Amino acid sequence: MSAGLPIRQVEKPWGRDVLPAPFCAPAGQRIGEIWFEPPPELPQLLVKYIFTSEKLSIQVHPSDAETMARGLGRQGKEECWLIVAAEPGATLGIGFRHAIGAEAMRAAAMDGSIEGLMEWHTVHPGDFFYIPAGTVHAIGAGVSLIEVQQNSDITYRLYDYGRPRELHLKEGMEVAHGEPYPPAWRDRAPPRGSKVLVDGPLFRLDQVEGAPSADVAARYDGALLVIPREGPVHIAGEEIAPGGCGLARSLDEVEFARTGVCLLARPCVS
Repeated sequence: MSAGLPIRQVEKPWGRDVLPAPFCAPAGQRIGEIWFEPPPELPQLLVKYIFTSEKLSIQVHPSDAETMARGLGRQGKEECWLIVAAEPGATLGIGFRHAIGAEAMRAAAMDGSIEGLMEWHTVHPGDFFYIPAGTVHAIGAGVSLIEVQQNSDITYRLYDYGRPRELHLKEGMEVAHGEPYPPAWRDRAPPRGSKVLVDGPLFRLDQVEGAPSADVAARYDGALLVIPREGPVHIAGEEIAPGGCGLARSLDEVEFARTGVCLLARPCVS
């Protein structure tokens, strides 16, 4: 079985026909997302690259507890974003500038003023954001990022800039937090070196340069996903180059390049 995960390129109206290296959009296509199909060994996590030429919808996701209470099973969605490229002035909308109640948020979503009530964070390569369930968010134009998320497709769209797509205001208001985004959820990954980016409770994510330290290795004691950023890695002898994502059944299967940089990810819950 191949260690490299199958790739799915997804066309989007807001996607791009010119992608940052090492990616290349097929002629005549606007690629918005590149998905790595979750393997049976780690179905809880989904890894994507996202490329935007326009703002994405303002949206929110429920938590596991909320989807389980509705009889949908564990389908909550928390996610995180690592910026890999950004045009000058590119932004992410995350949370609100001031606290807002559900009724006021609903009215703002209906008349479009919700966009101006949100906090828009200017971004640069290396910026990192964790997005807990219930956080109202939107990815702006001119952004390329890696997204690591719980593997769920439940999204409640609150506002879509007049595009003719369904909104989910009732469901969204039930889970949305009308709060500013806590600064503690924002971080920065250095161009090189190792750093803990997420340490639970739902999944772990680390950047490592070269082989992981003993402390990091102790946190990845089972199957994991490996996402090369600078230089390739080898998993069970198979090369996984930057732009790919591979499954390792253990760290023992992974040969790290001495000066390479990659991300490691694994779930904390089954």
